[in-house]
Amino acid sequence: MSQHLREAVVDLDAVRDNTAVLVERSGSAGVMAVVKADAYGHGLVPCARAALDGGASWLGVALVEEALALRAAGITAPLLAWLVGPGEHWSQAVSADVDLSVSAAWAVDAVRAAASSVGRPARVHLKVDTGLGRGGSAPTDWPDLVQLAHRGVTEGLLDVVGVWSHFAYADAPGHPTIDRQLASFHDALAVADAAGLRPRVRHLANSAAVVTRPDTQFDLTRPGLGVYGLSPIPREQSAAQLGLRPAMSLTARFALVKRVPPGHGVSYGHTYTTDRETTLGLLPIGYADGIDRRGGNRGPLWAAGRRRTVAGRVCMDQLVVDLGDDAVDVGDVAVLFGDGEHGEPTAEDWASALDTISYEVVSRVGPRVVRRFVGGAR
Repeated sequence: MSQHLREAVVDLDAVRDNTAVLVERSGSAGVMAVVKADAYGHGLVPCARAALDGGASWLGVALVEEALALRAAGITAPLLAWLVGPGEHWSQAVSADVDLSVSAAWAVDAVRAAASSVGRPARVHLKVDTGLGRGGSAPTDWPDLVQLAHRGVTEGLLDVVGVWSHFAYADAPGHPTIDRQLASFHDALAVADAAGLRPRVRHLANSAAVVTRPDTQFDLTRPGLGVYGLSPIPREQSAAQLGLRPAMSLTARFALVKRVPPGHGVSYGHTYTTDRETTLGLLPIGYADGIDRRGGNRGPLWAAGRRRTVAGRVCMDQLVVDLGDDAVDVGDVAVLFGDGEHGEPTAEDWASALDTISYEVVSRVGPRVVRRFVGGAR
């Protein structure tokens, strides 16, 4: 049994199995497992390997630095980095066979220059904004971007591997923007085809679209949250109903246990006051470790055999639990969230308590929390 005061246990078998479920749901399309942001807080390299073991044929990250870390770890699978900006490590990425997303003329110029400098074509995916209003070329700029990319292909400097976009409302099945974005994506593909581009992978579907809209899967899907066993459509179906299992359990060990009288204020601002003689337990984990400060008097956890709620404000390094008269010793484990199979809260329970999303709950788990990996073939 680990003796770390705070620990995130990551089940790599769950990552593998969740990926396999998403591979099956993706039909004939390949799967790009999204492992950005340290695999949503779960651990970049171990989770990337587990996802590949589960049948993913691609990996997706936001940053070039994340892509280079995967290459440095010996991972050779096709790999796309999509959040690139001026001054990026373009040449390093091209040399490392990292695919790059391109949304504007300046980026085409930058990646062409990088390809020329390293003596090999750069693999690029052209991104079009079909309605999210975030990354991607505006539809009015798309024809010019496609023509510029085609020029790079004829020069032998670019290999346009893919064309892609991203949904705004895929987690709300039936929302009218989904069909509008799908139609816009088809229009963008037609423009690329007319210009003579023949992308090998067209990709649009995220985790939510994988499980709700098979007609959006094209050649490649990009599940992220589902890989880690969390439901991308929690209002409609739970993770278990989708055949997914949460991969992360977040635990902490009690560092202090003490009896206090009734009327005793707890933590900053005394937003919680004991109403009887009771036992307080101190857990050495706080908002510096990713436990949202809004979790005070709201965040659920499991300790001494039942669910409880954080007592008082979450501090930078610690939080308090009212344990009543239950027997708890220093060193006993509290579970802030897990897979829920034994009654403990899930990341989705925390998201509901904080009026946020489970993506934020898991990805905010900080570097002071030790990751312990279990399972996994490699």
